[in-house]
Amino acid sequence: MANIIVLHQYPAMAERLIRTLYHRKFDFYVHLDNKVDIAPFIPLSSLPNTFFVQERKTVHWAGFSQLEAIGASLRAIFSSGRSYDYVNLLSGQDYPIKPTGYIYDFLNAYIGHSFLTSETPPTAWWNEAHQRYTRYHLIDYSFRGKHRLENILSNLLPQREFPLPYQLYGGPLAAYWTLSGEAAFYLSQFLSERTCYSFFKHTWAPDEFLVNTLLMNSPLSNMIINDNYRYIDRSGGGSHPKVLTMEDLNCLQHSSRLFARKFDPNIDNQIQDEIDRTILYTKNWV
Repeated sequence: MANIIVLHQYPAMAERLIRTLYHRKFDFYVHLDNKVDIAPFIPLSSLPNTFFVQERKTVHWAGFSQLEAIGASLRAIFSSGRSYDYVNLLSGQDYPIKPTGYIYDFLNAYIGHSFLTSETPPTAWWNEAHQRYTRYHLIDYSFRGKHRLENILSNLLPQREFPLPYQLYGGPLAAYWTLSGEAAFYLSQFLSERTCYSFFKHTWAPDEFLVNTLLMNSPLSNMIINDNYRYIDRSGGGSHPKVLTMEDLNCLQHSSRLFARKFDPNIDNQIQDEIDRTILYTKNWV
C-alpha cells in the first residue's frame, strides 16, 4: 500500500503516524504544502519507506489545490517504479485505530476493491452542496475583493452546470479513501489530463465529490465498497469534523474502522497515547 500523507503542520505528529503505521509492505508519500518551511519536516525523509513528493503544491483549504496535491502525490507513486495494490489517503492529523497487521490482513482480503463513502442527491448534504459547483468560487486565488467578485460572477452569469454527464456522488465523509491501484491510476490520469480543469478550479471543496463521482461512474464502480473505514465525527455540523479527545476513546475502542480523524495535540495530547495503550498494542491483538 502507498500511503499519501498531506501535511501542513505538526511534523512530530506525522512522524508518529508513519512509525505507528509502519509495515514492510507499506510506503509513505509525504506531500508538504508549498507554503510551509520544509526544514522541520526533513527528518521524515529518514524514516523507513518514506518519500517526499517533490512536486509540492500550494494548498488552500476547500480549494481545488487539495486535489492538485493529491494528483502530484499520485504521479510520484506511479513514476516510482513500484507496484501497489492500494493507495490510501491520509492527513497528518489521522491515526490508525487498528494494528497495522490487522489493517494489512483486512485489505489483503479485498484485493481489487476500493473503499469510498458516498451519497447521491437528494440528501440534506447535497441540498447545500450543489452550490459548490453552481456558483463561482475563487478559493485558490489571493487578491483583494475576491469574495465580492465571486458574488458578482455567480449573480450575473448563468448558473454553472456540472460538466460531466454523470450521477453525482459525494458527502461529508467523502474526502478520504483507500483505492485499489487500478482506481488510483484512473484518478491520476484524470487529474493529470486536467479534464474540465477550468471548471473544477472554481468550485468549493471538490475533494468531497469529484473523486467519488469519477470513480462511481467509471468501469471500476462494481469494485467499490461504500465505506471508507474512517471514524470521523461530523455530528456537530459545520465545515470541519470534531477534533477527537479522550471523551471519544470508548467509541474508538469499539469502532470497526481502520483509521480515525482528526487529532490535534494542542487540544488533547493524551488520546493517541491511550489509543496505543488500549487498542494498538494490547495483547488482545496478538
